[in-house]
Amino acid sequence: MRSFAYHKPESVPEALALLAGTSEGRPLAGGMTLLPTMKQRLAAPEALIDLSRIAALKGIAAGASVLTIGAMTRHVDVARSPAVVETIPALAALAGGIGDPAVRNRGTIGGSLANNDPAADYPAAVLALGATIVTNARRIAADQFFRGLFETALQLGELITAVDFPPPLAAGYAKAPNPASRYALVGVFVARFASGVRIAVTGAGPVVFRVPKFEAALTSRFDPVAVDGIAIDPTTLNSDIHAEAAFRAHLITVMTKRAVAAALVTT
Repeated sequence: MRSFAYHKPESVPEALALLAGTSEGRPLAGGMTLLPTMKQRLAAPEALIDLSRIAALKGIAAGASVLTIGAMTRHVDVARSPAVVETIPALAALAGGIGDPAVRNRGTIGGSLANNDPAADYPAAVLALGATIVTNARRIAADQFFRGLFETALQLGELITAVDFPPPLAAGYAKAPNPASRYALVGVFVARFASGVRIAVTGAGPVVFRVPKFEAALTSRFDPVAVDGIAIDPTTLNSDIHAEAAFRAHLITVMTKRAVAAALVTT
C-alpha cells in the first residue's frame, strides 16, 4: 500500500468532518473491496476514515411496517438476527451465503451497497424489496440508488447510515455462486407484496436490474412455472471467463424458479 492517514471517528458528524477535510479521503466499512485494491495499488486514498467505532451505524430494529438495519451491521449479524429471520427470512438466508466466514464477519451491508459490485448479493435484496437507503442527508429509493457499474446515487461526502426494508408477504433468494469467491454468477431475489411481485437480478449484468416480464407473470400467478416460456435477452448481460451471456440468461430463469419455490416454503 501507499502511505495514508488513518482516522477512527466515534460519531457520524466527526466522520463527515474528516471526509470534508480531505479531497482524497475514503470511508472504510468492512474493507472487503477497498483494502485489496489498495494493496494492489489500484486505489491510493490519502486518508481512511474507519467507521467501525460509530455505534449509531450498527444494529437491527424491527417495527410494524419496516425492518431497519444499520449501515455498519455485519453480514453475520444480519444472518443470525432473530428480527431478520422472523421478518424477512430470505434476507437472513442471503446474508448467510455471502462470501466465506471471514467476509461475513468483516463485511457490512452499507459497505456492500456503497461499493455496488455487479455480482454482490445485497443489491438484489434491496432492489427487489423496494428498500430505502438512508444517508446522513436524505432517503434514496432503491430504484434510484443503483446507477451503473460500481456507481450509485451517493454524492461526495455522503454516508449510508441505515437501510429500511418493508416486510413482504413472501420472499426468496437463489444464486449460482462462483465456487471460489461465492460471488453470484446470477442471483435472483423475489419479493411478493400485496401490490405485486418485484424481482431483482444480480451478477448477470453490469448493475443489478429488475425483470418486468417475470414480475407481471408472477403477480398473476405466484408459481415457478409462471415464468416458463418467457425469454431473457442475453445481449445486455455479462460474458466472461466464468459464464457466457447466454448461460447467464438461462440461469436467470432457473434461479427465479428456485427463488419463488423458496418463497412459497416460507409463506
